[in-house]
This record gives sequence, structure tokens and C-alpha cells, in this order.
Amino acid sequence: MKFSEFNFHRDIAKGVKIAGFREPSPIQEEAIPIIASGSDLVGQAHTGTGKTAAFGLPMMDKLAKGEIERALVITPTRELATQVADELYHLGRFAGIRTLTVYGGVGYGRQIALIHKGVQIVVATPGRLKDLYKKGKIDVFNPEIVVLDEADEMLDMGFLEEIKEIFEYIPQNRQTLLFSATMPEPIKELANDILYQPQFISAVGDEETTNNVIDQRYYMINENQRDEALIKLLETEETNKCIVFCRMKREVDRLTEHLQALGFSAGGLHGDLEQRDREIMIKSYRRSEIKIMVATDVAARGLDVKDVTHVFNFHIPFDPQSYVHRIGRTGRAGKSGQAITLVTTEEFRELQRIQKEVGAEMRLATLQGGDGLDDTGREYLAEQIRDIAIHKDAADMLEYMSDMDKEMLIEKLMSRIIEQEKQHIGSQIGFDQETVDTMMQNYVGEKKATRNNNRRRKRR
Repeated sequence: MKFSEFNFHRDIAKGVKIAGFREPSPIQEEAIPIIASGSDLVGQAHTGTGKTAAFGLPMMDKLAKGEIERALVITPTRELATQVADELYHLGRFAGIRTLTVYGGVGYGRQIALIHKGVQIVVATPGRLKDLYKKGKIDVFNPEIVVLDEADEMLDMGFLEEIKEIFEYIPQNRQTLLFSATMPEPIKELANDILYQPQFISAVGDEETTNNVIDQRYYMINENQRDEALIKLLETEETNKCIVFCRMKREVDRLTEHLQALGFSAGGLHGDLEQRDREIMIKSYRRSEIKIMVATDVAARGLDVKDVTHVFNFHIPFDPQSYVHRIGRTGRAGKSGQAITLVTTEEFRELQRIQKEVGAEMRLATLQGGDGLDDTGREYLAEQIRDIAIHKDAADMLEYMSDMDKEMLIEKLMSRIIEQEKQHIGSQIGFDQETVDTMMQNYVGEKKATRNNNRRRKRR
């Protein structure tokens, strides 16, 4: 199918041609005719599959033809609102369609004034939009088409109640479109509340919840190997831009400083950043002035940057949907991507739960390290030696070998231990499948023994 077959208004068709669009993506091919017909729609598709054009083109076609006068797009973050507005502007500029972004952190005056002057499309974040409606500042803006973009991210960010309140101010006689990468139960309930007999389309496949163009790997490591593993991966992977996800703000700051000290082009992104600093950081990342973005989950919501080749989970996410959101930052618009997770024995069960719930096909991988011992290897080895129980025959063996120089004896014993433990201390990062299986058996056995001991104590 060609875009010319949609019979867009000539000015919209010109914008499509200038943008270089020739053949619609799957979500565009399915969504555009439904939206053009006036039906409500629920569309499931990953970010980067052409969702903005899927809802934007038929929406602007209706504006250009005079079928509607106003449209509203609600997005979870300021950055995504700006990106959506920019794309709509470029596609609709020949039709003279005026677009405004509405978000918090700036004064109300200009936004209110432009809405009253008659902008046709408002792209807004939930918090500021709710405030404007609640205070009666934009009663004149009654959109005939309303789009909820990235609905699951709005849910994750706690905007569900704001969304419901916003729809109390919007006329019932409207066309409503909801787009989401995943469909958790609260999003399905929201769709039932605000949409009328919607048509459902999906561009992710019946059982797919993670992008199939993303190669997903995990490395089973010791806790004290995280930094070393990440650095080795950054040195060996052919990265363009990458995102490193951490769980906590302080970890973002620590890791960013560590990477910068080693000469990596890295920047940090978390919720404590001022809005202006956040914008500067994201612009630097988009322009490739920064190649590595170290971020928390919340800070990366709505972060849509092209050409992200790798996502690194420095820490495993708290829940399966966070994993989907994280790795969705790469492998966009049909391009391949790499999603790499660092996991310890204690976290392995959580990794298995994520694999099961989101249908992710992750493969165990190892990475060849440098020759000899580094600080991490020495620390690991020292810990193992300190934990060795003294065998009852050890003293007799020392007496038996009294003719050997003590220093030579220690070096030989150390050599034997290093050889036995070499897979953990420098020859490779990440354990192989056989070692992982053994470790997990031991871990399960220890957990079972601990539970049994606890039960015995309770009985006493």
C-alpha cells in the first residue's frame, strides 16, 4: 500500500511527500482508515513504529478539510509532547495547521493566550492540562478528536486520575483514540470508560510484548562485578547511543561520575534534576554530544531518542512492565537493538519471572575479560579464601611439607586456587550455563535450609 491511496487533502499529502513517507507502517495502515471513518480506536504498538503519523495524519486531514476544528493529544511527558508537536507541525505545515504544546514548569499566560487565539491542535501533559480546565482558563477549547498517547506510561507515572478528570471537561460528542505499548488491566478499564464502541488493532502480534528486533542478553555476575562488567561491555560493544538504567538516583550520580572519570561521554538523568538541566541533558544526548545516558526509570519516561543501539540494565527493574519500557528505547522503527541485563544469583528468580510474564527471549552470555587479576578479581578471591573452613588435616600437611620454603608454599597454593577460580576472576565476565545451573542449585538448597531452620526455631 502507498500513502497516496489514503486520499489525504493535497496540503497534507505534500507534507507526507516532503517527509519522505512512501509506504505506511503496519500501525499506520490499520489505524488511518479507522480514524478517517470517525470510529474510536484502541491501538497497541511500540514507540517508534509510526504511531504519531498514524493518528496525526487522519486527524490533520480532517482539520484541513474542515470536518473538525480542534484536536487534543495528551502525552505523559514534556519531552514527548514537544516531539509529537514537532512531528505534527512538519506533516501539517503546508495546510497551515497551528500546533501548541502545553506543559508545566512555565507560565500559564502564553499557553492560555494562544489557545484563545484559536490553535487547532494542543499537545499537552496531564498535570498542566487538568489545571487549565479546572481553573476555567480554556473553556473555549472543545476538541472533537482526543488522543491518549503512551497510555501505559501515563498509568505508570500516576496520571490515571488526572486523565479521568480531564475527560469530565471534554465534550462527550468526540472521537477518542488510545495508544499504548502494553495493555494492563487499568488501561483496559480506562478504555471502557472513555471510548465508545472502539475498534481494536495491534501491531505487536498476539503474544508479543517485547520487540522482536531486540537481541536480549543477560550476564550472571557477582555483585562486586557490576562496574567492571558494564565497563567491559561499553568497551567491547559497538554502541552509538546507549541508556544505562539504575534503580536509584544516587546510583545514577555515582555511576555517571565513575564513567566520566574513565573518559566515557556520559550524563545522568533522574527526578532531582531541575527542568532546565533536564532539557539541556536530553538535547545534548539527542545531538550525540553525550553518548551514554545513565537514568532511572521515572526520568526516562517519554524519552524518545533515535539511534539508541543499546539498553543496559545495570540493575534489574522492579517489575516486568518496566523491563518492557526500558528495552523499548532501542530497536525502533524496525532497526535492531541490544538489551543487556546484569543479574546476580539473588536476582535470577526475578529475571525468570520477567521472562515468563513478558515473553522475553533472553539468552545467557559471557564476556571474555583481560588476562590476570584485576582489583575485582582479587577482592572476590580474598573473600573466597577468608570463607574457607580450616580442614582437620591442614596442620599435619603443613608439618609434612616443612622442608619447603613457606613463601613458595603459599604461592603454590594461591596458584592452585586462582586456577580453580579463574572463570570468576578475570578470564570472563558472567558465568557459563553449567556454572549458573550449579549456583542456582546451591542457592535454592541454601534458601530451603534457611526456611527449615526458621521453622524449627519457631517451633521451639
